[in-house]
Amino acid sequence: MIRGAGRRAHGNVLRSAISAAMLVILVSGCGAQRVDDKSGNAPPVARKSPHELLTHGHSRIDNYYWMRDDTRTDPEIIAHLEAENAYTESRLAHLASVRSDLYLELTGRLSKDYDTVPYRDGKYFYYQRYANDAEYPIYARRKGSLQSPEEVLIDANMLAAESDYFSIGGYAVSPDERWLAYSLDTQARGIYFIRFVDLSTNKEVRDRLEGVEDSFVWANDNETLFYLRQDLQTLLGNRIYRHRLGTDQSMDVLVYEEVDTSMYIGIRKSLDGTLLIIDRQSTESTESLLLDANALAGEFVSVLAAQDGHRYDIRKQGDWLYILTDWEAPDFRVMRVAVDSLGNQAGWEAVVAARDGVLFEELLVLEDRLLLRERRAGTVVVGVYGLDGRLENTIEFNEPGYSLTFDNNHEQSAKNVRLRYSSFSTPASIYDVDISTGQKKLLKRDEVVGDFDGSNYRIERIFIDARDGEQIPVSLAYRKSLFKNDGSNPLLQFGYGAYGSNNDPWFDTSLISLMDRGVVVAVAHVRGGNMLGRAWYEDGRLLNKKNTFTDFIDVTRGLVREGYAAPDKVIARGTSAGGLLMGVVANTAPELYLAIVARVPFVDAVTTMLDASIPLTSNEWNEWGDPRTKVHYDYMLSYSPYDQVKAREYPNMLVTAGFNDSQVQYFEPAKWVAKLRELKTDDNTLLFRINMDAGHGGASGRFRTYEERAMEYAFIFDLWGITGAVH
Repeated sequence: MIRGAGRRAHGNVLRSAISAAMLVILVSGCGAQRVDDKSGNAPPVARKSPHELLTHGHSRIDNYYWMRDDTRTDPEIIAHLEAENAYTESRLAHLASVRSDLYLELTGRLSKDYDTVPYRDGKYFYYQRYANDAEYPIYARRKGSLQSPEEVLIDANMLAAESDYFSIGGYAVSPDERWLAYSLDTQARGIYFIRFVDLSTNKEVRDRLEGVEDSFVWANDNETLFYLRQDLQTLLGNRIYRHRLGTDQSMDVLVYEEVDTSMYIGIRKSLDGTLLIIDRQSTESTESLLLDANALAGEFVSVLAAQDGHRYDIRKQGDWLYILTDWEAPDFRVMRVAVDSLGNQAGWEAVVAARDGVLFEELLVLEDRLLLRERRAGTVVVGVYGLDGRLENTIEFNEPGYSLTFDNNHEQSAKNVRLRYSSFSTPASIYDVDISTGQKKLLKRDEVVGDFDGSNYRIERIFIDARDGEQIPVSLAYRKSLFKNDGSNPLLQFGYGAYGSNNDPWFDTSLISLMDRGVVVAVAHVRGGNMLGRAWYEDGRLLNKKNTFTDFIDVTRGLVREGYAAPDKVIARGTSAGGLLMGVVANTAPELYLAIVARVPFVDAVTTMLDASIPLTSNEWNEWGDPRTKVHYDYMLSYSPYDQVKAREYPNMLVTAGFNDSQVQYFEPAKWVAKLRELKTDDNTLLFRINMDAGHGGASGRFRTYEERAMEYAFIFDLWGITGAVH
């Protein structure tokens, strides 16, 4: 989820213009005030303006529909959001020193000087490095060996100096290693522009591509770049252009236009550098189209036309395309077809057969091996296969739960595979693994500054019974010396459950601040992810979506029952689609949670999914359902968090958002909070913090993000009665 149109010039002016007097006028001018809690502080009360939404003959009244402003310039809306921020700060004022101490604690674990592991691509070794307290990396390379002089490609800190938000989307070096193209986003809306640098002179050239996505690739003539442009209303990338160095963007040639709004598209290059590949992808189907990277005037040719219910992904090796496909194999298998036999599915040959209980997630094809990232009963491993499909060995790790992904593998002739590994207790670790023997060589493990020792923590993978008899996997972590077997532990429970995505246990230095205070960390691998295969995903989407919510609730009850948590000390946390999960949980089982933290929450599901002008909507109908059909409308309406807010008690809540968010528009959480304030019957805390310069991912920069985390932790520690000091 990444899209939208941004705002910049008015931000600082408006922030300085809203004085304390203005805030009093804004709040007091909205009618009678209900005191939010025992603090005596009154929250902002949003104006009510009934707006009828009529669908399938059913009428909904949205009193806060007016909060939507696609231009993000409406003074009343901005004033209301700033008032929410001011209220949040006033309510957290007593935690100012705790927040400050937590920020120093969280950032204090980060190594100030940090280099990534260099990887070879062509004649150069590429890497990133952070210097001292810099927020952004320097992208660099060395020719031939790591002892050669450094060549700086991009100094992101210099580029970011005048931007409140800054992100490098990616970069690509031309095949002759002379030209650099890189993308930037300074609006937090996922709208990038591309710049070019002549690396032989280290001078930026005049070419500049505007309104693009972060998907671009060089052709083999070293002067042509293929890139993806966006529809500026929906922000969906829908057109691929060919740009020639030294020419204006207006002269670029359209080579492909996507007319199916349910499809995401992107462009990449085969590992051997011979093919340009357009990938079309929706929830239900995919298609790949190919073009010889040396024959730029040709047309892209389809490997196999998109078919409902068939998803495939291709990798090239020699004269063959290896295909990861779910054709007659819901959890995928590997087949192959000759490059000169495109469009003929009957010519596909079986290579690696599907196996019960194994989900094939990603394929890497080298000169003489196939490597498959597999999920076996929920645990990730890498299977090493011969080109004939025979399993030769398995690369695995021995912790109960962990994250394992392919890292930078740019050479098809490589005899090693590079992997990234981490767990709740093991920092991010880069390994080179000998493909033939499986022997692992640790290249780098991220440093945790201080006295961190991973052996102090216990990781568990358990299963909790769901109400329908399914077994829900749960990943747990806690500090051994602080864990109590008497069911008195505070618990922070994470959940997501959408798009087939899995929250595999990962290392996050900020989790140490939880576990070192006796908090149990839990991730509920609910349906809607694919932890246990495609069926696990199917059982948590569309008309099965409610399984996601009941799974999460049943995990909470199970963890309390099994003594992992005190019943009055459970806090739930979810982000984006996980924020929708938080919204449903708040409506349906508020009594189970001391608090809920909903970050950039997707909570106005029905209204958003009825509006194809909102970024992502048309691509997401196969995920959530298309409410233009009554059966989906009725089902989605029955759980949509915003629509289901009622006069009842709710837990303490902290809601965060990004004003420039293109994935979950700011007005969804803003409306939700306003409606909660109107209807909730309790005195529990409800805080809304919106970052006026950020998008979906929050503040940019490696340290600034911890300001938001420190605020969140101070909020939940205060509710738990935990002091700022570490045990």
